Amino acid sequence: MVTGLLLLHTSPVHVPVFEALRDRSHPGAVLRHLVVPELLDRARTEGPEAVAPALLGLLTDAGPGGAGGMGGPGPVLVTCSTLGAVAEGLTPALGAPVLRVDRPMAAAAVRTGPRIVVLATVESTRAPTEALLAEEAAGAAVSVRTQLVAGAWERFAAGDTAGCLALVAAAADAVSDADVIVLAQVSIAAAADLVTTRVPVLSSPATGLAAGLALLPARRPS
Repeated sequence: MVTGLLLLHTSPVHVPVFEALRDRSHPGAVLRHLVVPELLDRARTEGPEAVAPALLGLLTDAGPGGAGGMGGPGPVLVTCSTLGAVAEGLTPALGAPVLRVDRPMAAAAVRTGPRIVVLATVESTRAPTEALLAEEAAGAAVSVRTQLVAGAWERFAAGDTAGCLALVAAAADAVSDADVIVLAQVSIAAAADLVTTRVPVLSSPATGLAAGLALLPARRPS
């Protein structure tokens, strides 16, 4: 029997973020973490679709029986925005729901207003995030502008998380003519705590985790 929510990460730094969110808002929830950094490395060079077979294999093997485990992994929350669309597309083959962590955030963004600015640190995030916002807009007129924050990814990759977040927060504070700002990646979500802008700034971890946990089967009374 599959227990808990499986989270697929492409960086180990995301694990404590979601553990802390669980402890604060969902005490008792069981999270299982699968960390595969090479998926993002390959997706950035070859495109997200190139990793679909490997991703399917990894998620299938994450089932309760290990490799080839019966029943699949149960619900999956994918915390990498670059891989989100590809991962969600594996739902039929996997036989379990797969949710990208930024989908609830995107839905909230299009409800907030039509002028959306997306801040990201890697180019591979741009197209998946813009496509997700268009999907959540469901035909409504929205204007999406994506800005890559220069130098932020390099600082994150070098372990300078504080420096990365400072650059993102500064970029958010410089935004004008926007109804809402979207922080496209889990790795920059904490920049929302550093901004001074009055424009709403949305991040994905909290709403994504809540939506992922909602996919778990309800427990039967013992």
